[in-house]
Amino acid sequence: MQALKAENDQILKEARAERDQILKEAKEAANGMVEDAKGKAKDEAAKIVEAARQTINSEKAAAMAELKNHVSSLSLEIAEKVVRQELSSDDKQKALAAQLAGEIKMN
Repeated sequence: MQALKAENDQILKEARAERDQILKEAKEAANGMVEDAKGKAKDEAAKIVEAARQTINSEKAAAMAELKNHVSSLSLEIAEKVVRQELSSDDKQKALAAQLAGEIKMN
């Protein structure tokens, strides 16, 4: 009976040790999975941020180009209106022609 009890105690001790080892390995595996998932998430987040940064830069460049074109167009419209105003009468046209002729230097 004593031997049977000792054998049962030994079996329980081994079972507990095996259980503890299995739990330890399971925790290590879970921690490894969590760390791996965190690493993948960080990499994916970095890719998303970089893609967003590139999209923002390209949209900014496109907006700047559109703004420059619009400003150029407005400048031309303003210049055209000013020239039309300045040359609206024959007297103003003749005065401008005379002024330009006077500014031309003969070689």
